[in-house]
Amino acid sequence: MRVLRSISLSKMAISLALALLAALILIGINETGFSQSTTALDDIAEASRTRASLNRVLQHVLDAETGSRGYLLTGEPRYLEPYNAAVAEIGAQLDALRQIYVPSAEEYAILAQLTRNVQRKLAEMDLSVRMRQQGNEDAWKFVLMTDVGKQQMDAIREQAARLINAAAAKMEVSQVQVRRSLVLSRIGIAAVAMAGLLAFYLYLRQTTALERAGEQQQKVLQQERDLFERQVRERTATLAELATHLQRVREEERGHLARELHDELGALLTAAKLDVARLKSRLGPQPTPEIAQRLEHLTDTLNSGIALKRRIIEDLRPSSLSNLGLTASLEILAREFSDRSGVEIMTELEPVELDESSQLTVYRVVQESLTNVGKYADAQHVEITVQNHGNHVEVDISDDGKGFDVADSRPSTHGLAGMRHRVEAAGGRLAVISTIGKGSRISAVLPKVLAEV
Repeated sequence: MRVLRSISLSKMAISLALALLAALILIGINETGFSQSTTALDDIAEASRTRASLNRVLQHVLDAETGSRGYLLTGEPRYLEPYNAAVAEIGAQLDALRQIYVPSAEEYAILAQLTRNVQRKLAEMDLSVRMRQQGNEDAWKFVLMTDVGKQQMDAIREQAARLINAAAAKMEVSQVQVRRSLVLSRIGIAAVAMAGLLAFYLYLRQTTALERAGEQQQKVLQQERDLFERQVRERTATLAELATHLQRVREEERGHLARELHDELGALLTAAKLDVARLKSRLGPQPTPEIAQRLEHLTDTLNSGIALKRRIIEDLRPSSLSNLGLTASLEILAREFSDRSGVEIMTELEPVELDESSQLTVYRVVQESLTNVGKYADAQHVEITVQNHGNHVEVDISDDGKGFDVADSRPSTHGLAGMRHRVEAAGGRLAVISTIGKGSRISAVLPKVLAEV
């Protein structure tokens, strides 16, 4: 699973790297196309301005020629206005063209010829105008009738046409460059888009593979978790059954030991007491003081042993529970504990009808609770209540001792684990409520099961 995930992550990284490379290539193509297109458009704009300037030069030359001829033919000064304006503009236009053609030697040479021809044409027109102004009719008519002006005009047109064609050729080259850049950008964008789609497809594919691998891993983990939980439940149930079995065996062993003590040890102690009584009767009414004292001590010792035997038997298996019932047994248990410990005990016991196992459970809960009170609580008062409800019995043991922290307590310390298991094994529930300095309360609720008749 880890190997598959590592491979998937590597492929995803490759896909992302390809997508990044495609994006960089696309940016590079766009920037290159933009730069080339910008340069080509600048060339087109410059060529267009050049053509316009050349056309304006031609137009101004024609305007100057028209104005000069009009003046020569009519003699009216108003025709000199377009002539003078055209002459003034021609110089500015030629200066601008020289700045444009400086980088190109060939075209600059053609412009130089054009400039010379224009200057000659202007000189020829200026001469004719001055002679007309001076009244020299024959001279300006002679100049006007010659072919010099026509030859210069043809040369001007031919040289301007060459420059205009060169500008048009530049414009065409720039337009081709723009189209090439557009085609290159189109192809590049299409290629990068396809590469991006491919990278995106690979990314989606790897993402889907990762999701499937994750789902499969989750399924495996869920199966392992379910198996672990099932094993925990099975082992918990097994431990619960084992604990119940051990408690039952313990109670059986206690009953067996109680019977053995009652039958065997009880018989021995009773026989010894009878033997002491026979000895006293045979010694007569006035035995020696030492013998009488020994016999009295032996009798007290036997009585103490019989009482100890009875108390041990009651602790192991209370006979009062089967002979007198639960209520009387709890009264006896409370009274004996109060006599031994000096703790005041108040009881409020309602008669209940439970089977023998549940009665023993209630007795053991009260017994263990009193034992914990005597060992740890340092209490002055204890209250024991047994309440009979419709379908369950509630048992509460409360004390005014020093209490303890339930969250930090160790169940085995106070026997709580055994009580809880015993109650839960009987189908009930046990609650422990305690606050440091405010006493403790143990509450057991058991379902009511009528004793079989």
